[in-house]
Amino acid sequence: MSDSDVTMVVTEPRGTLHPSVAESAAPPAGWVRVSVVASGVCNADIGTAAATGKGTAFPVTPGHEAAGVIAELGDQVEGWAVRDRAAVGWFGGSCGHCAFCRTGDVVHCAERKIPGLSYPGGWAQSITVPADALVRIPDGLDLFDAAPFGCAGVTTFNAIRRAGIRAGGRVAVFGIGGLGHLAVQFAAKLGYETVAIARGGDREQLARELGAHHYIDSDAQAPGAALKELGGADLIVYTASSTAPVDELLTGLGVHGQLTLVGVDAGSVTLPAARFVMTGQTLTGHLTGSPRETEEAMAFAVTAGVRPMIERMPLEKAGEAVTRLRSGAPRFRIVLDTAGSE
Repeated sequence: MSDSDVTMVVTEPRGTLHPSVAESAAPPAGWVRVSVVASGVCNADIGTAAATGKGTAFPVTPGHEAAGVIAELGDQVEGWAVRDRAAVGWFGGSCGHCAFCRTGDVVHCAERKIPGLSYPGGWAQSITVPADALVRIPDGLDLFDAAPFGCAGVTTFNAIRRAGIRAGGRVAVFGIGGLGHLAVQFAAKLGYETVAIARGGDREQLARELGAHHYIDSDAQAPGAALKELGGADLIVYTASSTAPVDELLTGLGVHGQLTLVGVDAGSVTLPAARFVMTGQTLTGHLTGSPRETEEAMAFAVTAGVRPMIERMPLEKAGEAVTRLRSGAPRFRIVLDTAGSE
């Protein structure tokens, strides 16, 4: 490892992302420096890269889906060794002593850290993170495939397996993008009758190749009504970034059905209260997963053959990656490649 690394930074609100050379500092006690090989680009990174958040400290380095190998250990770090393959995701560390942490619900810790927001993120040749944020990458999973599991992978995997729906039940995935294309695979591989919902007919063939048993074109028909015709969904995993379609989509839930929001905006949802009570339906939200849960998602992916569809771009083109993501161009996840950066 060199004494300095290339890091993509934003130095002013709505400024451009540009490379900067930063000296590699030894990690503090309890922290680990990871040499980054691959780093995912997520919709949440669009806001981070804009650098307009309240109290933003410059320079900003986005990125919360990093995968690589451990380069250096701080004092008091146990269970890890230099050259171990490791990743870090949206969960970037927690206090370890609050009620949520003590019950294992670390992602809801009030002091939870997020790479790119709480400390410099993974759009760099190295990232320094708390040891409790590390995810062990299993053999059989390429680092470029591993990176998106820190956010998109564990989020969709948990959203489905935590729903507790009946074996062989019907799972619908609304939105076939960076999150949705993984959710379809997980639902199908977990044995559920899987329905993919997207705008237009151009994604039907791909959705079926990913494992979908049914495809609903939301431009051609109201998706909630179409789901109802199929018999209703036991679970709808909502991955789109706009909440506007949710109200109609709720009509597609079956008795005891659940709609889980993993894609959100600043909008609101209107609930048909009487129907929800009479049918025992549930509307819930889901946020990411712990490092251990990410490891479980990766292990399942290796066993079942689930992989993200990625587009590689050089680290220095992170700005172009954000532009492409904002336009909806990628299919389906951009992963930055740090190799060859100078």
